[in-house]
Amino acid sequence: MNRKDLLKLIQSGESDSLEFKESFDKEALETVSAFANTRGGEILIGVSDRGEPEGVRLGKGTVEDWINRISQSSDPRVIPDTETVQVEGKTVVIVRIKEHPLKPITVKGKCFRRVGKSNRLMTSGEIVDMHCQSTDTSWDKLQARDAGLEDLDQDKVKRFIARANATGRRKIPGDEDPLQVLDKMELLKEGKPTWAAFLLFRGEEKRFHTQSALHCGRFKEETVVIDDRMIEETLIEQIDEAMDFIRKNINVKFVMTGKPERDQVWDYPLDAIREALINAVCHRDYTMPSNAEVRISDDELTIWNPGGLPLGLTIEDLYKPHRSILRNKGIGAVFFDMGLIEQWGSGIGKMRGLCEKAELPAPMFEELQNGFQVTFRKDVYTEESLRKLGLNERQLKAVIHTKLAGSINLASFKELAPEVSEKTLYRDLQNLVERGILEEFGEKKGRKYQIR
Repeated sequence: MNRKDLLKLIQSGESDSLEFKESFDKEALETVSAFANTRGGEILIGVSDRGEPEGVRLGKGTVEDWINRISQSSDPRVIPDTETVQVEGKTVVIVRIKEHPLKPITVKGKCFRRVGKSNRLMTSGEIVDMHCQSTDTSWDKLQARDAGLEDLDQDKVKRFIARANATGRRKIPGDEDPLQVLDKMELLKEGKPTWAAFLLFRGEEKRFHTQSALHCGRFKEETVVIDDRMIEETLIEQIDEAMDFIRKNINVKFVMTGKPERDQVWDYPLDAIREALINAVCHRDYTMPSNAEVRISDDELTIWNPGGLPLGLTIEDLYKPHRSILRNKGIGAVFFDMGLIEQWGSGIGKMRGLCEKAELPAPMFEELQNGFQVTFRKDVYTEESLRKLGLNERQLKAVIHTKLAGSINLASFKELAPEVSEKTLYRDLQNLVERGILEEFGEKKGRKYQIR
C-alpha cells in the first residue's frame, strides 16, 4: 500500500473492519480476536483515534515481536499479515487480520466480536452460536437431554411428510418409516431425538422445555392485559395458534369491491404477521430462559424473540440483499420443506412489501433486550389527521413518504420539495421530531427519520 492509499483509508474512518491504534497494546489484541471472529479487518498502528498519522517507533524485530504476541495469545492461532508505510516521515504499521475459518478465536481466554466501531465481549450463548456456525452445525441438531423416541408423535411426522411431498421440496415415499425419515434428515442423533425433532414433533404430554413457549398478550395499557395466552404446543402448531390469537385481537373491516365476496382488510397484513412469526420461531435462541412474545396494543403489534440476530448479520444488512444465516438449521430445514419459508433471506423484504401494499408504515426491526423485535404499526397518521395537526404541505409529503418508504433523509426530502432550501427542510424535519411524529437515527451525515 502506498502513502496515498493509506491516507485515503484513514480518511474513511474507523469501522467494523478498520481500527486506529497509537501503539500495539492489549486493546489491539482484543481487536485481533474481534476481526478474526467477524469479517476480518485492518489495524493501523501509529494512527490516533482522531485519524491523524502520529507514527510509531520501531526497533529491530518490533513487528516480528507483535506477530509472535498475536500468535501466542490467540487460540486457535492467528497469523497476521503486516506492512509498513511511511507517511510524512512517520511510520504506520498495517496489521491485517483475516476472518478465521474456525471460530471463535480467543485472546488470553476471552472472545470478542466486532460491532460497528467497537469490540464487544461475547456472551457464552454467542460463543456457542459462533462455534456451531463455523462447524456447520447448530444447537438444535444436538441430542435433546432426557428425550427418547417414545416422546415423538409419529403422526405429526407423517403430517410433515405429506406436506413436504405436497410442496415438492422433499420427495419422501409414503410408506417410509417416520423415524427413518428423521434419521435421514439428521434429526436423530445416536438413535435419540435432537432438539429440532423434539420441539417440532414431540407428543402432547412432554412439555419439559418450557422456554420454547410463545406468550401472546393483548394490552389496553402498558400494565392492563385484556387477553393472554401461553402457547406451549410444538413449533409448527405455535404459528397457527398465535395467528388465531392475533386475528381475535385485531380489527377487520369488510370492503365492498363489486366482487361476489367482500374483501377483508385487517389492521395489519396477516401474511406479513405470519412471516414475522415464522422468523421468530425459526431463528430464536432456544438456550435462553425466555419465551418469545407477541404483544398487541391499540396502535401496534410487536413480535419479540430471544437471541437477537444471528452472528454475522446486522440491522443494516436486513434492508439489502443478504445471506441467510440460520441459528437453527434443523428447524429451518423442516420449515423450508413445508413451504413455511419460501426463500432463504427473503422474509424481511416480503414483510416490507406487504405493508407498503397495504399503505401502512414499514415494519421496524430492532435488536433490544437480548432479542430481536419486529414492530407493525397502524396508519395513525392519515392525511386528514395530519392536517388537523397543522402541518405544512412539505411536512405532509414528508410523513406520507416516510410511511411508505420506511424512512426519509434530507436528500429524499429535497426530491419532494426541490424549490425549498435544505435549511428549511431540515427545520421541517426537526419540527416533526419535536412533535413526536418522527424520530431520528444514524450519524449526522447519514441521519434518517422514521415514524415514531
